[in-house]
Amino acid sequence: MRGFVFWFIQVALIGSYLLAYGFATPDTRQDIKQEITGRQQVPQLTLTRVEPLRVAPLFDRPEMVSDEDLAAVLWQIRPEFPRKELRPNLVEHAIRAWSVQAEFHDPAILSGKEMLDFLLDHGTYLLSWTDKDTPLLEDRGTGVGVNWGRYRSASVHHDHMLASVTEAGARLDSTVFLPSQRVLTLEDVLREALRDFRLDERETEWSALAFGLWLPPAKNWRAADGRELSFDLLAQRLIRGHLELGVCSGTHRVYSLMLLWRLDQEFDILGDEMADRVYAHLELVRDLISDSQFEDGHWPSNWDAGAQALINPRKDELKDIVIATGHHLEWLAIAPPELHPPQAHIEKAADWIIKTTKQQSHAGILARYTFFSHVGNALAMWRKTSPSDFWKRWQTEHPDYRYEPPATTPDAP
Repeated sequence: MRGFVFWFIQVALIGSYLLAYGFATPDTRQDIKQEITGRQQVPQLTLTRVEPLRVAPLFDRPEMVSDEDLAAVLWQIRPEFPRKELRPNLVEHAIRAWSVQAEFHDPAILSGKEMLDFLLDHGTYLLSWTDKDTPLLEDRGTGVGVNWGRYRSASVHHDHMLASVTEAGARLDSTVFLPSQRVLTLEDVLREALRDFRLDERETEWSALAFGLWLPPAKNWRAADGRELSFDLLAQRLIRGHLELGVCSGTHRVYSLMLLWRLDQEFDILGDEMADRVYAHLELVRDLISDSQFEDGHWPSNWDAGAQALINPRKDELKDIVIATGHHLEWLAIAPPELHPPQAHIEKAADWIIKTTKQQSHAGILARYTFFSHVGNALAMWRKTSPSDFWKRWQTEHPDYRYEPPATTPDAP
């Protein structure tokens, strides 16, 4: 009888605990889990969508980017990569430009689905790498980590893979196959990114972009250590510091700020004061690129120097001016006209980048693929379309199309 009473009490206690846990707030559940496991828990933020938001381009300028020029540029940036030791950085840039929907008549070109599988399925990844190489994906117990840094087998920038597949249109319930053989989803990648994000990181551009496309209408959330984070803090972090010193000559920070400002117009994710600060910062960038453009149409890597960049020109390599020009054309495609330099500047930049891209050999493009991928995306945006949508139509109408760059033209502007 005593044994029965003992077990009855234990069951009652466990039942009471489970009942209380069921009615507990998400934050309380987090505290309980952390106390039991000893691990910092993934922030419990309610996610209201399975497909990412999209910030659409605002302009269709066929007089600036013709169908023929866009087709030639997109031909140049098709994801035709060697499959052995395929670098994730190449695939991340390619899927961002082409999207998960991309399809090509040539089976040698990676489709959107194949690129997504490479990034989210460790088994597919192992077709290019060995189990002795640093894997792209990592099972951290709390979620899916993405290895990044100096390893060729890893991503290059923090949260760049997440941001790339997000812009590519991957669903939050996309399956993720880990080296540990656990099967999770892209949501676990996002929640791990939220968990380990730090405002004092050197690179926050891609975290801000990914969070912006997944989290609204939420405008703030709690980090694993209890700190309160918000889009205001992210925007403040992106504004802070020397304009040129972000990744790709500071242009990724500008793009992320423009994206957050556009999202704020629909979801009110920024406070009024911060929204005004972001807009003023973008006005400053507009004025600087109005003064720093070279006569042939390109922007230099030190575009932030304004007119001084023309007085004391920097000895930029081709990649540096392709980066600056292509990236500026990208953010301008989603910016309202009030944030544009004079239209003639934009047209000259497009003309220069089209000619330069069409001149490159296949080897020249491959050596600088990550930079030229932004060019294809930017030019498609200026036609109010995407590379995959345009290419699908173009392939249908021109099934035998090929582009051959001038044989005697070196890989230089």
